[in-house]
Amino acid sequence: MTVHQRIDALSDLRANVAAPFERARAMPRSVYLSPDFLKLEIEKIFAKEWLCAGRASRLSKPGDYLTMDIAGYPVVVLRDRDMKLRALSNVCLHRMSTLVQGEGNTRALVCPYHAWTYNLDGTLRGAPGMTLNEGFCKSDYALPSFRCEEWLGWIMVSVNPDAPPVSEKLAELAKLVEHYGMENYVESFRETFVWNTNWKVLAENFMESYHVPVCHRNTIGPQVSLEEVECPRGTPTFNYHCALKSDEQYLALAHPNNTRLTGEERRKTYIISVYPALFISLSPGYFWYLSLYPVSPGEVQVTYGGGLAPEFREDPEAEKHFAALKVLLDEVNEEDKGCTEKVYRGLVGALTEPGHLSHLERPNFEFAQYILSKCEA
Repeated sequence: MTVHQRIDALSDLRANVAAPFERARAMPRSVYLSPDFLKLEIEKIFAKEWLCAGRASRLSKPGDYLTMDIAGYPVVVLRDRDMKLRALSNVCLHRMSTLVQGEGNTRALVCPYHAWTYNLDGTLRGAPGMTLNEGFCKSDYALPSFRCEEWLGWIMVSVNPDAPPVSEKLAELAKLVEHYGMENYVESFRETFVWNTNWKVLAENFMESYHVPVCHRNTIGPQVSLEEVECPRGTPTFNYHCALKSDEQYLALAHPNNTRLTGEERRKTYIISVYPALFISLSPGYFWYLSLYPVSPGEVQVTYGGGLAPEFREDPEAEKHFAALKVLLDEVNEEDKGCTEKVYRGLVGALTEPGHLSHLERPNFEFAQYILSKCEA
């Protein structure tokens, strides 16, 4: 794919969002298929914005860590000895080996190549075999750090030193869902895998419920009435829509001990898209989320997690609730995997461009506007 073709993809997207929503079409094929357009997204979006590393409750003890890659930078996110959240470069300052993989708990970051050892604040603790190098000074070495903030229980990381604070960027969203107390929901599982689809296809799938009665007919589909779905206008930093859940899935409803929510809110689920790549389904009883990172035009790394609201977690039958939630969300996730991988295969082989959007797909149109605004910046 040439630079000319990348420019064509950007031009295609510009023409796409120029139409009013009432006449809008889904994004053109080129923005999903172009490797060079993906490079532009990495440069203009993923290297600039806040990305989600998961829930802060996942890192509950000193030395707890998890790893991620952002715009080519290997990153380790951890709790230091003072319980401060930090995001550090996950690359040894000696011969540039990565330090740790996956997630776990450690007393120090030890390079697997030459055993240079770093404290949890990134300072160098020890470097064996370096005493004869007259230019070496241990105090000169400390792992570079990245922006890391906790927001409503989420760990947010950015490699952009100039990114506005998350609390400022998402203040409107925090106010919108403050009555749910999302910061008190505790993650019970977190998994990472790669799906064979474009990251935007999966993002768009999460941000609309139009597909739910069909794609999820064996799980949550019967619980959602499209006539009751609300799709208000979004903002430059997030969009959302709301669905009212039926009584068939008790975990989606407010627990009897929940005194925060009243009326319709006791069965309302917020489906939230935090740009660019954090997608949250927040119900009175549980939450689940996807945090996405593109691997290639046809591959996306998916971090998938979920957990229960405090009232269900504190219920005497909490273990049963957690087990039921995991079974449900695994089934829903597998259905989404099948649907979104079919969409990407269709995009690759299609002879025409995608069609017009439903009124239930307003978030998708706003997402396209967001992508264009960042890629043109």
